[in-house]
Amino acid sequence: MSKPSASSAAARDRTIRGIISQLTSMYLQNRTRISRAVYITLFVALINRVRHAIQEQKAASVREATQRAEKVGTTSTADGEVTKKKKVELNREFFRSLLRLLKIVVPGWRSKETRLLISHSFFLVMRTLISLKVAAMDGAIVKALVKGNGREFLMRIVWWMLIAVPATFTNSMLSYHQAELSLRYRTRLTQFIHDKYLSQLTFYGISALDDRIKNPDQLIAVDVAKFSNSLAELYSNLAKPLLDMTIYTFSLSKSVGGEGVVFMSLLVQLSAHVMRALTPPFGKYVADEARLEGEFRFQHSRLIDHSEEVALYAGHEAEKDTLDKGYFTLIKHVNYILRRRFYHGFMEDFVIKYFWGALGLLLCSVPVFVKLPGQVAMNMGDRTETFVTNRRMLLSASDAFGRIMFSYREIMELAGYTSRVSSLLEVMDDIQAGHFEKKLVSSSGTENNEAVLKGRGKVVESSNIEFIDVPIISPNGDVLVPALTFKLTPGDHLLVVGPNGCGKSSLFRILGGLWPVYGGTVHKPPFTDIFYIPQRPYLSRGSLRQQIIYPDGLRTMRSKGITDADLLSILKTLSLEHLIELYPEGWDAEAEWRDVLSGGLQQRVAMARLFYHKPRYAILDECTSSVTLDTEKIMYDNAKALGITLMTVSHRRSLWKYHTHILQFDGQGHFVFTRLDADKRMKLEDEKEDLEVLLRQVPELERRVKELSEL
Repeated sequence: MSKPSASSAAARDRTIRGIISQLTSMYLQNRTRISRAVYITLFVALINRVRHAIQEQKAASVREATQRAEKVGTTSTADGEVTKKKKVELNREFFRSLLRLLKIVVPGWRSKETRLLISHSFFLVMRTLISLKVAAMDGAIVKALVKGNGREFLMRIVWWMLIAVPATFTNSMLSYHQAELSLRYRTRLTQFIHDKYLSQLTFYGISALDDRIKNPDQLIAVDVAKFSNSLAELYSNLAKPLLDMTIYTFSLSKSVGGEGVVFMSLLVQLSAHVMRALTPPFGKYVADEARLEGEFRFQHSRLIDHSEEVALYAGHEAEKDTLDKGYFTLIKHVNYILRRRFYHGFMEDFVIKYFWGALGLLLCSVPVFVKLPGQVAMNMGDRTETFVTNRRMLLSASDAFGRIMFSYREIMELAGYTSRVSSLLEVMDDIQAGHFEKKLVSSSGTENNEAVLKGRGKVVESSNIEFIDVPIISPNGDVLVPALTFKLTPGDHLLVVGPNGCGKSSLFRILGGLWPVYGGTVHKPPFTDIFYIPQRPYLSRGSLRQQIIYPDGLRTMRSKGITDADLLSILKTLSLEHLIELYPEGWDAEAEWRDVLSGGLQQRVAMARLFYHKPRYAILDECTSSVTLDTEKIMYDNAKALGITLMTVSHRRSLWKYHTHILQFDGQGHFVFTRLDADKRMKLEDEKEDLEVLLRQVPELERRVKELSEL
């Protein structure tokens, strides 16, 4: 029984071998046709995938257009909703935002950035070609070593050292180009953002009228730099591996056959899809980390800005708790990212280094164990050379593919930076278009004010100042005055009075173009004809001269025909000439003027700035609260002598005589606008105070009368 079974098994074995041999023979005879069919199929699949992507892109564009149309005319100022955070991922929104940023950092084909990219690409190609040559030289060196040919071995070593010169030069040039590209990207993007941020009062709108961007300084100073560096690195980390894979795969296919390369590529693609599905959303993690970093920095900046108030309240413990909470929230998130990267890195290293490495060894062994059509017989040295060369190219191709896989994480990080920078640009565009989103905390609720908050009035340029039925809105959405109406002509000096929170500051913000006009019509001169002096004036960094001529520069001052002697006469008017004598540098002296000058001196410097500019209108907001009455008189008399129409917010009686009109708010939504007779009003106020004193004495007199009646 055993002999027939053994013979039947041998027969089956011969049959299986015959079938395999026959199939192999048929495949080798039609190998060219099969390879072409496979390549054509892959090409058609690629074309079909591109076509589907284009169709999806068009559909997404239609959806985005519909969403934008629905969004027009609506803001969160009316409903108080908080803007949802954008999800950071590799979607059409990311590519749309990245394309917009790319147009900024690479503005055209003739730009310096384009020339750098071309030069960078040239050295990338050179590096790949040199790597191919080095791989072939490695195989030749090992072949000479196996053959025991010392002379050939030494010659190969000499050539290997010679090719190291262009190789190291190419590597250095690639590093230089990457750093230079990052710097140029940052320069372009920073200049573009500065142009938008510091135009049309966008910087004010971001901080006061919109709350989508909490820390623009973090975005401009840090995230732009990280985006530029990530973009420059990504080009090298993607272009070089893609080029390497293409060239190395082509070279390998000639050596080991295209079938093995295609089969291995399919396995690699399958494992790559599995890894991608298991990859955490590192882009979202990076965006959240940058946001938490910005919030932590903002908390420290806020403490510095309000250090005096915190010290007076002894609030250091409360501020310490706030800072600790911000820091530990950041650290908790960073530790979470580290844990996710640990597990992800473990998976990546195993698949890329070992699983793909084992596949590569099988692929390199094909010329040794399988005789391919057209392959000549090889001795031990030839097989060794072929194996070493193929192994070197395969390792390079595997490393290239590994870098592409690792670059997915870098792309996600770039997506995070792209999301934050593009969100800044989008918010600036919205603000310049008059669209604001701010969560309001109105004392009476914003539901009843929805129509007013959605509306927009009309601004007309004029030589006069006139408000016609203009609502005055507070920062939190309260309607302080439903319809304000008054008119001023040049020479009509206006005094504005009223309790806190009645709309005085809101009125001047509308005049200065800081706030939108929610209704009615505003006639006002251009922005350059209105000058604003707050109670605590802004002193810029720079020389003493710059404090007087701000925001003009020295060149602008010279173009106006104004000299240092003219500035000195202004300082003498305000008794400030001693400031020049305090410093050896004179007008060019630089200091932290906010700390050097007292409050009264700062207010006098601000008034000197007003005399220098000589605007048609000046808004004076408690700007004489720290000076004497004599200095106050000099300020107002000289301002009126220069033809400046004054609009003053103050409760000091001493200022009444310098004004011709008064606008009085009662804090209940009503106002009175009339001519001001300072003497008559002074008498009435004195009489009012006397009566108030008498009224306060009435309860005491009534109590005394009652005591006397009981006797």
